Amino acid sequence: MEKTAIIYCEGQFGTMDGKTANGLVRNSKKYLINGVIDSTKDGLDAGKCLDGRENGIPIFCSLSHAIGNLPEVPDYFIYGIAPANAFLQVHERSILFEAMELGMNIVNPLQEFLTEDEDFIKFAALHNVEILDIRKPPSKKDMGLFSGQILSMPTPVVAVLGTDGAIGKRTTSVLLEKALLEYGIKAVLVATGQTGLIQGAKYGVAIDAIPFQFMIGEIEKEVIKAYENEQPDIIIVEGQGALSHPAYISSAGIIRGARPGAIIVQHAPKRENLGDFDYLKMPKLESEIELIETFSKSKVIAITINHERMSDQEINSAIHEYEQQFHIPATDVLKHGCDKLVISILEKFPQLKDKVETNKLVPQ
Repeated sequence: MEKTAIIYCEGQFGTMDGKTANGLVRNSKKYLINGVIDSTKDGLDAGKCLDGRENGIPIFCSLSHAIGNLPEVPDYFIYGIAPANAFLQVHERSILFEAMELGMNIVNPLQEFLTEDEDFIKFAALHNVEILDIRKPPSKKDMGLFSGQILSMPTPVVAVLGTDGAIGKRTTSVLLEKALLEYGIKAVLVATGQTGLIQGAKYGVAIDAIPFQFMIGEIEKEVIKAYENEQPDIIIVEGQGALSHPAYISSAGIIRGARPGAIIVQHAPKRENLGDFDYLKMPKLESEIELIETFSKSKVIAITINHERMSDQEINSAIHEYEQQFHIPATDVLKHGCDKLVISILEKFPQLKDKVETNKLVPQ
């Protein structure tokens, strides 16, 4: 991990719209994160601010403040905000130009493609830097329709879906992959959003930039590629949005393209309205599970909790309540880890029990 980076997340670090920065601070295989820019949290430790545990990543009030306090200019400037409209604010353009002038390459996760903006193209060339438009899809001639090849793939697939966008599906997916690997089960994550790709997922596609006609085929292609290249024991597919969400179709594409044999559902018990659509009520967990199981013809095997605005006691109460109501394991992976999820997967796919390393005890 030789590439260094700083993340821009002004006013949003630790919030729902700061999910790209949040994810990179928690886990980054591709970049060594030198700092976060958010003047509202200037001087804090990013890990302490996010999860209550220091990780040594400082938060700065501005780009100039960061450069003045870091030993050297980072290689990359990552735009770490995920606004609903997915476009740069006018004042943010000048910040990206400032970063390029300093010699930093730009990582852009937005739907606005800077490699198609004449001003950015010229400025990048002038300063000999690269712009990475993470969400920019391949040419239509290089995309494919659903082939059905996945129907004969023997490796089990688990999808991590949810009841809303920006609710923790990617975080759960990343931690679950890590937990399975620690038990000796060869797991591979297929990312379906920009943050997972920036974090360093080897397989995946930012599906919300893909025309729906090709979305299913492109997801299938990435899952098959992961299977053929890695020969894994299990494939974890990151979810997007929610199947019930009136503004998104991504969950439908993931289910159709990945054909999961089991599903984990992420829910925020205290979120009352949909994140970027606060005029709409959150779905009930029971209705989302029923919808997912009906649409996918697969079973939900576990529930994971987003603990926003919840005390530890409320988290534990919610876990107990969900386990009593749905008769499947529930957990908060950031608070309690993924052992319950591993148990659920081993029960659903018993052939994986032989993969657990002899020096590892299956969690009880």
